[in-house]
Amino acid sequence: MTVRAILRRGLRRWRWWLLSLTVLAAVLIGARWWPHPSLSESIPLSTVVRDREGRLLRLTLASDQRYRLWVPLKDISPQLVEAVMLQEDAWFRWHPGFNPISLVRGAWSTYGSGEARIGGSTLTMQLARLRWRLQTRDVRGKLVQIARALQLELFYSKDEILEAYLNFAPYGGNIEGVGAASLIYYRKPPDRVTLPESLALAVLPQAPSRRGKLAARDDDAFYIGTGLEAARARLYARWRERHPEDLAEDALLNLPLRLHSARELPFRAPHLVDRVLAERAWHPQAGPELKTTLDARLQRLLEERVRNHLQRERSRGLRNASAILIDTRDMGVRALVGSADYFDASIQGQVNGSDAKRSPGSTLKPFIYALALDQGVLHPQTVLRDVPSAFGPYTPENFDGRFMGPVTATEALVRSRNIPAVSVAAQLKQPTFYDFLRQAGVSRMASKDHYGLALVLGGGEVTMEELARMYAMLGNDGRLRPLRWREDDPPEEGARLLSAEASYITRDMLRQNPRPDAGSQPASRPLPVAWKTGTSWAFRDAWSAGIVGPYVLVVWLGNFDGSSNPALIGVEAAAPLFFDIVDGLQAARVDLAEPARQWPINIKRVEVCRASGDLPNAWCPQRGMTWFIPGKSPIRISTVHRAIALDRATGRPACGRFDPSTMRTEVFEFWPSDLAQVFVQAGIPRRRPPAGHDCGGAQDWLGSAPSITSPYRATRYTMRLSHPDQVNLSLAATVDADVSKVFWFVGNTFIGSADAGKALAWTPDRTGQFRLSVVDDHGRSDEREIEVAVVQ
Repeated sequence: MTVRAILRRGLRRWRWWLLSLTVLAAVLIGARWWPHPSLSESIPLSTVVRDREGRLLRLTLASDQRYRLWVPLKDISPQLVEAVMLQEDAWFRWHPGFNPISLVRGAWSTYGSGEARIGGSTLTMQLARLRWRLQTRDVRGKLVQIARALQLELFYSKDEILEAYLNFAPYGGNIEGVGAASLIYYRKPPDRVTLPESLALAVLPQAPSRRGKLAARDDDAFYIGTGLEAARARLYARWRERHPEDLAEDALLNLPLRLHSARELPFRAPHLVDRVLAERAWHPQAGPELKTTLDARLQRLLEERVRNHLQRERSRGLRNASAILIDTRDMGVRALVGSADYFDASIQGQVNGSDAKRSPGSTLKPFIYALALDQGVLHPQTVLRDVPSAFGPYTPENFDGRFMGPVTATEALVRSRNIPAVSVAAQLKQPTFYDFLRQAGVSRMASKDHYGLALVLGGGEVTMEELARMYAMLGNDGRLRPLRWREDDPPEEGARLLSAEASYITRDMLRQNPRPDAGSQPASRPLPVAWKTGTSWAFRDAWSAGIVGPYVLVVWLGNFDGSSNPALIGVEAAAPLFFDIVDGLQAARVDLAEPARQWPINIKRVEVCRASGDLPNAWCPQRGMTWFIPGKSPIRISTVHRAIALDRATGRPACGRFDPSTMRTEVFEFWPSDLAQVFVQAGIPRRRPPAGHDCGGAQDWLGSAPSITSPYRATRYTMRLSHPDQVNLSLAATVDADVSKVFWFVGNTFIGSADAGKALAWTPDRTGQFRLSVVDDHGRSDEREIEVAVVQ
């Protein structure tokens, strides 16, 4: 064979080898870039549930009953990563998936020399065994393991393989991966572990069942056992060879390493955590973390106060309670106690009482009065009748079985009088109280006819969460907003169901309700609390709900089986727990400052006669101030107090024009017959007007009625489209000499008052027909119709 032939044959062989290497490289590159599933795909994972400050509430088991969290390589401490490679596979970055030298050394140690068994598996081979659950104790199994390791190296990068191994490695019992191990053993994420902690985790996977045994001490703490401590020391010696600068770590390695066990994992706020875990399917998210709106510090406070209260009340048969605390600023649920004891089967402790339908008793009454404020039915000092009443076939009674006669709206709400509440609800138009509850999100309500007016007194059912949302609506100036359970739930503006004015006044009315232990509270600790109690029929539920600064607090006592207990009275059973929690919030220095409100709002302070709640006439002896919503609140002249002319000689009513030489006047109270009867029954003396005081209808001596002089009768007033706000009408009237003040109305809406002889400026808010009326402080009146039109 010639030299040329030999060179030609060699060239052909090199071409074949080059082609083969090219094809192999193309296959390798193509395999790496060919779509393939992530190593974390379809792996069941645990969930970490935390409070809003990052405190651990619960670590759940994965679906295969293991604690496993998938942590990206970038979120693992570099010291831990290096320690694992130093312990398990120092040549990991260079071998193709298996290390022939390590395999030979391991085989000789295991089968040839008879010495201790030494593993020859690389990190990639160990990952293959863990991922595919391989049996590798015989030669055939080992070959399968090597083939799988080559497959992993072919399809995945070194970092992906290393990340997967760190998340699959066994760490004792049913704990897998450095994420779960660091969280359970050290109560911290794997990016915050120290070098001593990293070294312990690095050596643990080689014999997790043996080295993972913990040594208990007298203080119930757990420390690493001798096997794990010795293995960690050997690894540290190798670490020091690579890192001689870490001399300071010697002292740390000599300290005992405190570990926790899985049995010590927290199980806080179980009802809230159960809820957010159940709803997790509705909120897809990346990562194993679930951060709630709960504050673990406030949660402990509520749990302790509930537990202590029930211990004090156990002799009265009170065994179960629920409570919820909401921050109205973002509607986050800060604390939730679903039952007194989650693990007590005798009270059905795993039932979440905050989501159970119960009769609310009188806790819904504030919303009746808020609607009435918005619809112009009353103002806080409107006098209502607490007298025996029938509303068709419905005849409500008060809780105490008695009647108070005339009461202001504020007193009726604070004292929870049933008759006035039903009377006010009967006057509501749009929305009715039933419609309002539907708009407020009260679920599973029957038809309106099913409840009737009994709905006012707790005839329907609400959940604690629904009730808390409605009280939060009062705190948010009338906007109904959804509760937030997770920090990544975006706050919503909500829908307005009440005006800011009605919400503010209702809160102010509820603040007049004194605490049940008001006499024992020091005067130096004033804290305005707008609160209300409720008691259901047959004493099945005791409630207390209210607004404390930026928070809404609702508590409930009762039994989940619906059994009754005479001790279940709102003011006696629930209110003490409510204020025990309020005092706890103060003691814990929780910020209870009033949040920013919508201001200014359209309300005014108006003087009224205390006896009637109407504008005071000339003879009203006691006057007070009330909140008034211009254009809504009903304002009339009081007619309870009236002056009667009496003959000086006989003391009997005198008729005709008043003559001061022969007549004198005395003021009497003119009460309706039903209220007068209540006064008699209560033993409250009232001076009844004498017979013949009306002089047979001839009352010229009472003086002249006012007469409107402006605006003019039968006159059309115009406003321009370009400046509709520049139409000011002057309202004026002539009055009798005994008049000091007049009050002006448009229809039934009060628009202002003026001193006698003074005019009042009024700007119409629309075009059309208006009925203007003026009433003096003696109750005499005049009215006229005017028309307002628009021009270009």
